[in-house]
Amino acid sequence: MKRYLPIVLVSLLTIFIISLFLRQDGEKEHALEAKAVVLSVDNSEMVSTGIAHIGFQTVEAMITEGRFKGTRLEAANLLLGQRDVDEIYSVGDRVILALLLEKGEIRDAKTINLVRQWWELGLFALFILLLIIFARFTGLKALFSFVASLYILWKIFIPALLGGASPMLFTVITLSMLTFVIIFAVAGFNKKGLSAFLGTMAGLAVSIVITIIFGRGMNLLGMTQPFAETLIFSGHYDLDMRQIFYASVIIGASGAAMDVAMDVAASMHEIKVKRPDISMKELIMSGFNVGRAVVGTMTTTLLLAYSGGYLTMLMLFVTKDTSFMRIMNYKMVAAEIFRTLTGSIGLVMVAPFTAIVAGWIYSLGRQVVSDRSPDE
Repeated sequence: MKRYLPIVLVSLLTIFIISLFLRQDGEKEHALEAKAVVLSVDNSEMVSTGIAHIGFQTVEAMITEGRFKGTRLEAANLLLGQRDVDEIYSVGDRVILALLLEKGEIRDAKTINLVRQWWELGLFALFILLLIIFARFTGLKALFSFVASLYILWKIFIPALLGGASPMLFTVITLSMLTFVIIFAVAGFNKKGLSAFLGTMAGLAVSIVITIIFGRGMNLLGMTQPFAETLIFSGHYDLDMRQIFYASVIIGASGAAMDVAMDVAASMHEIKVKRPDISMKELIMSGFNVGRAVVGTMTTTLLLAYSGGYLTMLMLFVTKDTSFMRIMNYKMVAAEIFRTLTGSIGLVMVAPFTAIVAGWIYSLGRQVVSDRSPDE
């Protein structure tokens, strides 16, 4: 029974966090959102201009949930000519409606989006299944750290930034919390986990310094981030977008930094187990060798990840035959170069920091923390 207690506890904690995250807010006094199915559409007021559409589409829909279930009504689908946000509905589509209430009855309605969450939940379920099949209890712990991290970012970090907290200070606090949860949840409270945690924090400290120095030098104000202007014009005029941009850069690099630190610490742990008599110097050099191999691919991974996010912009540059000087000095390109290189520098420094810390911790004559995690 004791063998399965950690599994049960981790499972219950994961379910509890998911339930907190997915808990629906109570119905607002004058507004409500509901799912509906489209019964018919009227496109007479919609004007098509090339690939974009302006005007509005009238949708007849039937609500499929809640206290208005079965109600048929007309809803307006406003079109702004922006393909990244506009949606055109067809008969049979399942949509989300925003309902305007008056004295408990529906006064008006408009469409918001197609219902996509079930496909998203299905994809998440597939991820969970494969994770647990392959990694077993470690996969379950990874799932817990994933859900806990999502909860911390969504329910604590973002509300704090919107509430006026210092972006850089709160990023340091949040990343320290996330690093602690993720690494110790996966590795356990042992020398491997401690080494990876300290190595990650040291690398992130370097990333923070580099971010502040070069961010100011490149005069990046943070307005290149998606929906930055929309956020400001939503009433958050006092937000420091430059600091928020710096925070996004550091957060983006933190996941890969934890990955590198854990790879180096786990490899050195295996070496120490197989060769208990290995010297500290030899162990550290082995950690350096592992770190070089990991960093060599991880920095390219960051480049591909960021480039993939701006693939259409790169295609536009090629189409327009834009000069190299103009590309390099374009604000959005400079911001992505800054993001990629800052993250890469942090990765490069995480590996040797972790190797040195792990070499010292693994070579201690006495236990600092247990060598074994609960599933080992």
